[in-house]
Amino acid sequence: MLARRPDLQIRFLRGNVNTRLAKLDAGEYDAIILAAAGLIRLGFENRITSAISVDDSLPAGGQGAVGIECRSVDAEIHALLAPLHHEDTAVRVIAERSLNKHLNGGCQVPIACYAVLEGDDVWLRGLVGGPAGSVLLHAEARAPQTSAQALGVQVAEALLAQGAADILKAVYGEANIE
Repeated sequence: MLARRPDLQIRFLRGNVNTRLAKLDAGEYDAIILAAAGLIRLGFENRITSAISVDDSLPAGGQGAVGIECRSVDAEIHALLAPLHHEDTAVRVIAERSLNKHLNGGCQVPIACYAVLEGDDVWLRGLVGGPAGSVLLHAEARAPQTSAQALGVQVAEALLAQGAADILKAVYGEANIE
């Protein structure tokens, strides 16, 4: 966000959605960024004043996807869950998670990625950002949907070739970057 709008002051905001909105209403913040899906789910769609496009700000990988775990030996539960599986979403999430994993991503790191299906291909865009938006490294590539996992690694490697490891080491310390 700061790379596009260096005039902004970014501050941490903790609490549930109601707490965050109350802080906005009390004037503690001029604006806050929250997930539209969460606001809609909670009945706060009237609080959404604008949306940030992926062209302006790539999301963290896997945003909007829901993962469900169940015991591998529980065939009955697998059968009940099968209709919830959405193959197009799964392909996109595989590419995004592969990039994130290859960069040793976590919740507090400046890694973003977004995959889009284009016919039989996946287009994956990735980003690693420096502190306070000082540096933004971008990479993207396309591959067949059947190669979604390899595509994530390919885009991660392109980011590493641009110097992403140095940025991530500054965030992680000397943690392992693949």
